[in-house]
Formats: sequence, C-alpha cells, structure tokens
Amino acid sequence: MSGDKRRAWADTTPLLDQKHRSSISPIYNTNRISYAAGGLLEMAYATAPPARSRSVFLGVDVGTGSARAGLFDESGKLLGSASSPIQIWKEGDCIEQSSTDIWHAICAAVDSACSLANVDGEEVKGVGFAATCSLVDADGSPVSVSWNGDSRRNIIVWMDHRAVKQAEKINSRNSPVLQYCGGAVSPEMQPPKLLWVKENLQESWSMVFRWMDLSDWLSYRATGDDTRSLCTTVCKWTYLGHAHMQQMNEKGFRDMEACGWDDEFWEEIGLGDLIDGHHAKIGRSVAFPGHPLGSGLTPAAAKELGLVPGTPVGTSLIDAHAGGVGVMESVPESVSEAKENEEEAICHRMVLVCGTSTCHMAVSRNKLFIPGVWGPFWSAMVPKFWLTEGGQSATGALLDYIIENHVASRSLANRAASRHVSLFELLNGTLESMIHERNSPFVAALTEDIHVLPDFHGNRSPIADPKSKGIICGMTLDSSEKQLALLYLATVQGIAYGTRHIVEHCNAHGHKIDTLLACGGLAKNPLFLQQHADIIGCPIILPRENESVLLGAAILGAVAAKRYSSLIEAMKAMNAAGQVIHPSKDPKVKKYHDAKYLIFRELFEQQVSQRSIMAQALA
Repeated sequence: MSGDKRRAWADTTPLLDQKHRSSISPIYNTNRISYAAGGLLEMAYATAPPARSRSVFLGVDVGTGSARAGLFDESGKLLGSASSPIQIWKEGDCIEQSSTDIWHAICAAVDSACSLANVDGEEVKGVGFAATCSLVDADGSPVSVSWNGDSRRNIIVWMDHRAVKQAEKINSRNSPVLQYCGGAVSPEMQPPKLLWVKENLQESWSMVFRWMDLSDWLSYRATGDDTRSLCTTVCKWTYLGHAHMQQMNEKGFRDMEACGWDDEFWEEIGLGDLIDGHHAKIGRSVAFPGHPLGSGLTPAAAKELGLVPGTPVGTSLIDAHAGGVGVMESVPESVSEAKENEEEAICHRMVLVCGTSTCHMAVSRNKLFIPGVWGPFWSAMVPKFWLTEGGQSATGALLDYIIENHVASRSLANRAASRHVSLFELLNGTLESMIHERNSPFVAALTEDIHVLPDFHGNRSPIADPKSKGIICGMTLDSSEKQLALLYLATVQGIAYGTRHIVEHCNAHGHKIDTLLACGGLAKNPLFLQQHADIIGCPIILPRENESVLLGAAILGAVAAKRYSSLIEAMKAMNAAGQVIHPSKDPKVKKYHDAKYLIFRELFEQQVSQRSIMAQALA
C-alpha cells in the first residue's frame, strides 16, 4: 500500500528525486501492470562514506506496486533506500501478485540500497519486514489463486474484492469474534478470501500446505520460521490476541503457542479443515512484533540478500502498522509536554498512513468497541495497547483514477514531464492561480459547486459497506485542465471528509484524538495535508524521515537484534518529528468545510435511499 511506486509521484521534494522517479514508467495492458524503461530500480538518499563500526538496521516494505528497502542508523536516520517494481495482475475484482517476483524485487532493492548507502552486509545488525495484508500460499512451488490457473499468481492482493459474498456469508453467522473487527469482516480480510478459494479453486485448496499473510511469508522466507505476527493474525485473521495478555507480563519474549484461534468460528464458516494439526495451515505459534525469529537469516536467504547468515530478523508488521511504529512517537517536545502522562499522550494521536489507501491507526489503554471500525486489536501494533484501525480503501488510487481518466490528463502529464515536476505539483499550482483569477477567498472555496463521495472501492469505515459507490456531484461539459484541477481538489476534500468522519466516530466511542501524524506518499503533498488539517481541525505532524514504513520495519530489526529492550523504547529512540501543519485560523474556512461536510454525509444517505428505491422496483 504505502510502498506503491505510483504513490511516490506525489512527492514534491527536490527535482533530482523527481528525475529518479520518472526513470520508471508504468506500462499497462488489459490484465497486467508491469514497469519498464530507464532501468529497474529507484534509488534515493545517498550518504557519506561508511563508518565500519556503525550498526545499521534494514527495513523492507512490500507495497502494492513496489518492494522497497531502507537502511537506518540507531537514531532512525535514513542512510539510503531503493525500490524495485513488482508485477500485479488485475481482472475485474481479482487482483493478484507473485511471491517469487516479490522476493526477487526485494533482493534487488536491498542490494541497491546497500550500494547506494555504502553499507556493507556485515554492518546490517537486524532486519524487519512489512508488507500489504495480502494472502499467500506459502510452501514449495507456488499454487495458483487465479481463475486462469497461472501458478505465478499465488497471492490475492489486499485490495482484491472477489470475496464480497463470502464476507456476507461469514457476517451472517454473527460469531462473537466479529466484535473484535468492528462487527463484521471485510472482503479485504483473510477468512473471506480463504473461503472463496475453497469454494472456487478446489484443486488449489487441496494443494496448499500453509497460508500466510504476505509480511509473515517474507520473514518465513528469510528465516525458515513460520511463527506468525500478532499484527497480521489479529488484524486480518480474527485471531484473539488478548489470549496472550498474561504472557505479555512474563519476562522475556518468546514464540507462543497459538491459543487465540476460535475453532468454532472456523467450523461455522466452512473452514474447519484449517484447524487440523494444531492450526498448522494458519499458524501454530505467534509472537509480538520485533520478536527474533528462528536463528536469523538462513544461509540461502543471506546469500540472496547480500547479508550475513544469522542476522536477526524481527517478527513482521502489516505495512500500515509499520508506518504507525515508524511515526507514532514523532512528536515535538512542545506537544508531548502538553500531556501530563506520557502513556496517556500516545492515546490522543492518530496516525494516517496515506498511500494507495489510507489507514487510520489509534491506540488506547482500554478496549473500545467501535461499530464499523476494525478492532479493538490487542498488541497488534504497540505492545499492551489496544489498536483501533479505520481506513479508506482507495485514496491515492482514487486520485490516480480521477486524474488518469480525465480528458486533460495526457496534456497535463506531458507538461509535468517537460518541467520535471509531479502531476500533483502542477495541479496545486493551477489551483493557486485560480484563486486570483476567480477572486476566491481561499483555495477550498473553489469547489463550492463540486462534491465528491470517495467510496469508489466501497467504504471500509466507519460505515463498513463494501457495496458503497463513489459519487461526483456538480459536473459540467468543461473538460479543461482547470476543471481537472477542481475535480482533483474536490476529491482530496472528499477523502479528508472521510477521515473527519472516522475521527469523529472514534471519539464518539471513547477515543480522545486531537493530534494527527501522517506518513506515506500522499503526505508529501502539501495541499492534501492542509485540506486535512483544515477539515478535521487538528494539527498534522510529519516525521523527520519521509520513509516511515521502512523505518517501522527497521525498528523491528533493531528490537530483534536486542539493540533496544522493547518496541516502545526503539520507537522513542528512532522516531523524530518534522514539520507541523496547523489548521487555518480563519473562521470562514471552518464554516465552509462544515457546510461541505454536511453535503458529504448526505451523499451517502441519498445513495442508500436510491439503492432501496431501485431494489423495490426490481423486486
């Protein structure tokens, strides 16, 4: 997600980085996206000559469109990073990838990052993996999860929505475990996808020995240890992590026997065969994020990665959750000092991990059941805290869709390329000029006649309706670049209103969120950030390092290497604050957004009403 290659195009940093980004362009055909032209890798952040005594930690992040590697020192400073594109196949609601392709991309990215940062493999003291919450068959030769039987396609990507009917079937059972994922599973979670495979690809189902989340598979591929992360199992597999509360208080971390599976749930939904062999196919043992796995890197994996056998590898995180670990403690002293209790302060923050989709991560000391919002998940991100996870299934992907499908897109892209700037930078400049041309009081007011409901890929939260559709209200026959700029701004605002809805809903159910932290590709877009700050009414803190997901993954490696005694200690040592974006103090801006927010909320209600009218007509 957050590692998506296309999200990097939102960057508005110096032109040299933009030049590197433009060296890889997407090539589309009907069913497949690949990357070519101008070389394989994207690299950034070259640094000074090596100091051989240093300890370096490697973070690997597999997003929707690329595999990335980042090297960090003990203070969390980025020494070098690189990325390599990965294949993705799209056919309707089915979106698939290849674990073999992903591992090769990781090896290429790690090699390039080490070369760029002038880091020798022996200096890397710990490794951590993060990835999208995609479903992988994990053993031996890849087994196809595709209708066409292509064995390369052994991953069902996180955003795949083939299992909507299976999710509905599971939710109709009203199992007690569902209260720990907002009251209902999403088709983006693993039980519906597993049920879909069993119902539709019986030969593949019978061949698979082990199913894993992608980030768990990466650590398994690196170490040979199939221990699962509490992050992946709790957040995406309905595992009840709080079954391990007592073990959290014991001294020392270790692999724990998986005692949090609800066997009755799996039997009820028709997947009882997954509990055979002490849950061998879905996880016999679990561990807290950062727990050292096996004996570290296997000789084979170390050779492929250019590292040393035995290098510690930490239990993994989902990419968004790694972003949370990489940014949650990135607050200026003035902000942290304003809260009397340091442990209480973290409960006032929400992290926005903004990439292809956006994840909204908040923690609390007590479990909070929030309808339509995933969780509460115990110790799934920060140990001993309950995690609430909101989300929007398409944010960066939606902006891409809006721009790329507009008639003015081609001319705009050509102009951006000739100026060596991103499309977003060009659109932001167009909006600035339109303020003066139209005598608008502020940039947001340019969209007074355009309203967007951003549910183009359903509503993940807080409504939790995968059938919700996107709406654009206020279109004309205008097809100019200026009209595209307005549509882009209205879409950004629609995404921000969605985040406001999530924040308000969480606070109405017990959270006390008053500060936002943002990371990911979209967090490099100043218009995106300022609209969010103005619409939600909270300051937005950016981390010192742009690559928060990579940092979160590297923190896992630092904990596994025993450089820090706990994940919290590592976060405090390696997180650092950057810029703070404050909401506008102009009361007219607040009044304007309050009015548009009411329209935003009404758009969904109108859709529900229209859906009912049409259902009655067809009854």
